[in-house]
Amino acid sequence: MANRRSFLNKIGLLSASALSANVFQPAWSRNLKAALKDAENIAPGDLASDDEFWYYVQQSYTIASNFINLNNGGVSPAPKVVADAMKRYYDISNEAPSYFMWRVIDQGREPLRKNLAQLAGCDKEEIALLRNASEALEAVIFGIDLKAGDEVVLTKQDYPNMIGAWKQREKREGIKLVWINLELPSEDETYLVKQYTDAFTTKTKVVQITHMINWIGQKMPVKKIADAAKKKGIDVLVDGAHTFAQFEFLIPELNCDYFGTSLHKWLGAPIGTGLLYIRKEKIKDVWPLFGGVEKEEDNIRKFEHTGTRPFYIEQATDKAIDFFDMIGAKRKEERLLYLKNYWMERVQHIPKVKLHTSFKKEFGCAIGLVSVEGKTPQELDRYLFEQYKVHVVGINWENINGVRITPNVYTTTKNLDRLVEGISNFAKG
Repeated sequence: MANRRSFLNKIGLLSASALSANVFQPAWSRNLKAALKDAENIAPGDLASDDEFWYYVQQSYTIASNFINLNNGGVSPAPKVVADAMKRYYDISNEAPSYFMWRVIDQGREPLRKNLAQLAGCDKEEIALLRNASEALEAVIFGIDLKAGDEVVLTKQDYPNMIGAWKQREKREGIKLVWINLELPSEDETYLVKQYTDAFTTKTKVVQITHMINWIGQKMPVKKIADAAKKKGIDVLVDGAHTFAQFEFLIPELNCDYFGTSLHKWLGAPIGTGLLYIRKEKIKDVWPLFGGVEKEEDNIRKFEHTGTRPFYIEQATDKAIDFFDMIGAKRKEERLLYLKNYWMERVQHIPKVKLHTSFKKEFGCAIGLVSVEGKTPQELDRYLFEQYKVHVVGINWENINGVRITPNVYTTTKNLDRLVEGISNFAKG
């Protein structure tokens, strides 16, 4: 580790204060450093609408200049410092992969695990580093011991990969999937919790809860559902693909047994990074997805036996954590909520326009869904890009239909003004 530290210091990859420590520091980072200092005593809620501050955050990204990206819900771009670190790590790895990958760069895996655990609020021995939320969640879905007749509760609004994995177990092993069909959006916690608890029986072994319904941006009352499940001895699996680093929470606060997320969404890590949390006492009971070790091992690392992997991608994640900490979790949450409400407030009274996401912090954050009466989501999606160069995504999933709008911290209100103009003109026909 000492050799690795010396090596990384020499190539400029180690320092958490790299934005301010280099004599060749670019103008964007000097400006951001000054803006952060000026904002030290401003409340996050007040700073949310300060476009000047967030302009300096925008300069920390390399973003498309010929269109506006409002589909950050699928995958978010990484800040420049993250992308640069990844590229440098790749160049180093490529010089002598078997040496630099395993003897130098991979030695940063344990420090990274510790940093992610600190961000998640849990023990580092409960965190596995994987490639995305699907891999993390399917490690649990396929790893839990279930027998024919055991019941799993989930919703039709969950993510297709998870639904597909559960259906495979149903076909192969005869477990029973108990389906909930949610009517969304909802600002009624009692209704949301009751949909799950009414589905619980003496045969229920697992409940899957999507922390935020990705199609529509609906926050779910995970802890209340989990508390009710625990009273009946039911394991709780949380799909946190869209919540980790989007708004403030700690994983143990959810009272779940398992949690999976993608770090390339809201944390801004390189594409192909994810996290799996398993409550420590549960690790020994879950089979690893890739059979490198015995199921009974209680070491979280048994889920990381995926063969040779892109070390340069994984290790650049530390820079994403640094950047996230520098901006501040609460500042980010308040800005994302402000941006979502900004555009929604400006289109809510336009004839034929319908919103499908709550304005309230308890039930939403960055993601919003909009539709126009008499038009398909794909028509609005295509119109916004062709006429206004605004990139969004049309959603048709179960009873959810609309265009998903997902800004990020680099999005400006000027960008959203163009979106509002596009929706308005489209609705007028």
